[in-house]
Amino acid sequence: MDNVLLRFEGVHKTFRLGHFFSRNKIHAVWDANFKIENDPIVFTLVGESGSGKTTIANLLLRTIKPTKGTIWFMGKNIENYPKSEFIKQIQPVFQDPFETFNPLKKLETYFQIMLKKMINSKNKVKGLSLFEKSLNAVGLTIEDIKGRYPHELSGGQLQRLSIARSLLVNPKILVADEPVSMLDVSLRISILNLFRKLRDEKLLHVFYITHDLATAYYISDYIAVILKGNIVEAGPAEKLLMTPLHPYTQLLKESVPDLLDKEKKTYKLVNRSVESPREYSEQLCKFILRCPQKKDICDKKAPPNFTVDNTVVRCWLYQKGGV
Repeated sequence: MDNVLLRFEGVHKTFRLGHFFSRNKIHAVWDANFKIENDPIVFTLVGESGSGKTTIANLLLRTIKPTKGTIWFMGKNIENYPKSEFIKQIQPVFQDPFETFNPLKKLETYFQIMLKKMINSKNKVKGLSLFEKSLNAVGLTIEDIKGRYPHELSGGQLQRLSIARSLLVNPKILVADEPVSMLDVSLRISILNLFRKLRDEKLLHVFYITHDLATAYYISDYIAVILKGNIVEAGPAEKLLMTPLHPYTQLLKESVPDLLDKEKKTYKLVNRSVESPREYSEQLCKFILRCPQKKDICDKKAPPNFTVDNTVVRCWLYQKGGV
């Protein structure tokens, strides 16, 4: 694990449905395995709604614990870090900037509270310097927010402010769960560009979560595709999106409308709630009922991970001699 910053190793998360003694369960994350190396990157987790993306984020932020498996951070079990130390290493950026801030509080209040609680800075000059640096890093100034309330800023400004607050503690990872989905299209690129700038200038790792392949292609260095809690394919962004290997990734790519090709037929993604519970069995591939390339072995057991030209793919098609 010398050059590995973060590693998910056989991570499962199961939720019980109904009362405590209920046998009904849903496997939100099943045997998730991936790693992020120390070199700063934008790592993107992409998948349909309900695929387990936010559960992965919550596991990484320690708001929930794995049912099974281990999350390693800087060579240490993530659960073994004291809370006060951990929250300085991994910080969230939430989906809706308007819900991030209390409309009745002035915006600078959030920075004052964070400086006091997390940095424990009694030096006002030092605190003001950190405040100013974090704002400048996202293209804002103290004058932009001083004495103002959340409703006085645009959605894009509030999202930048949310990022600035996270930067106060100089974290190693920003966990950004659908951070541009609530913003106008005209503002999305500016936030995505900001993440890339923070990667380059602050050597920050951005864990970007989205259902949007277009933004994933624009921002990502590395992409992992999740389906029903399974990471089915992971690899360098351009390679994965230009020449996807897994049948699900291929159909996911085809589902993106091409505005320049009116004749193109797009694949209609099926909501997971209408599919057979058989797909949730750990003994079978999660894509078995929708896969146009299903093999006989797919009806017998779930595939392991295969490595093909720096891409990891969970599909029997890539068993040696199987393609």
